[in-house]
Amino acid sequence: MARDFYEVLGVGRGASAEEIKKAYRKLARENHPDRNPDDPSAEERFKEIQEAYATLSDAEKRKRYDAGGGFAGFGHGAPGPGNFASDLGDMFSTFFRRGGDAQGPVRGRDLETEVNLSFEQAMDGAELSVMVPKQATCKTCSGTGAKPGTAPVVCPRCGGRGIDSESQGFFSISQPCPRCGGAGQVIEDPCATCGGSGLTQQRKRYRVRIPAGVDDGSRIRVAGKGEDGPRGGPPGDLYVVTRVAPSAVFRRRSDGNLEVTVPITVAEAIGGATVEVPTLNGSKRIRVPAGTRHGTVQRLRGEGPLEPGGRSRGDILYRLEIEVPRDLSGDQKRALEEFAEAMNDHDPRAALLRDASARSAKVRSG
Repeated sequence: MARDFYEVLGVGRGASAEEIKKAYRKLARENHPDRNPDDPSAEERFKEIQEAYATLSDAEKRKRYDAGGGFAGFGHGAPGPGNFASDLGDMFSTFFRRGGDAQGPVRGRDLETEVNLSFEQAMDGAELSVMVPKQATCKTCSGTGAKPGTAPVVCPRCGGRGIDSESQGFFSISQPCPRCGGAGQVIEDPCATCGGSGLTQQRKRYRVRIPAGVDDGSRIRVAGKGEDGPRGGPPGDLYVVTRVAPSAVFRRRSDGNLEVTVPITVAEAIGGATVEVPTLNGSKRIRVPAGTRHGTVQRLRGEGPLEPGGRSRGDILYRLEIEVPRDLSGDQKRALEEFAEAMNDHDPRAALLRDASARSAKVRSG
């Protein structure tokens, strides 16, 4: 019997979506086959973790899973009160299947993998290679599931319809044929390589184009690179999640723009200056107005990362911070004393103290 998906991810049944995602990312990194090349069971664990996350991260799938008492879907385990409604819905959807034909090809599962990027690669875009363990079409039988030289035959129970009907009084209840599972065909002589499933566990390498401007946690869809579908069904999709290394210079803001801390001297803050600042493509010069306060922010428009869709760029915000020297030379100390003397008629705390005194007087008089 398959392990409980909550147990696989190591979370409780009341875990939030964020807790499930955090547990998945940690386990996926630890159990990725590329990080455990000498462990033959790594691929199977990684696949199990992906399957658990694919179910529990989807609100509707998780609801059905919980209602089914911890089974992945119809036909898994003995039906009981918890999954009766789900089973009944499946039976009626089959009962009303137009034409009563056998089930069509089943789409393969979607997969997810992570890729590590430098900050520069995230800003400029990159093309990277990823190795993905997946269920892929068996090379021995070309996906038929039958031993080479043989072929599947029409199911003797349902006659190829894939439907098994049972009379219940005035109603005729139809459900997938238990002999062929709804495929309409059975394999009498299965392929020795895949055991008749038509799929084998393989490792595929793909080149993935990462668009410029992605952030940490961006999810990129690669169509048709998920697991192959059984019985010749279409493949699922591959989702590549980006893990972007931090930059020593730029910080990504929640609005998608970048921010840079720019130190300026006391003299530059007081008298004004033109300073050179970094951009994603070299450097530019910005004007620091006279009397600039600590923490003032200036913006260079269109110099930030590409926005989703790649049509326009965000901005870079420069936070100006006044750098106060700790150690002064003799000449610097004398110059500072002269400056302080020249400014002795200016008390920056006068207004603060005046307001505080006025408030105190008002309280006493009240």
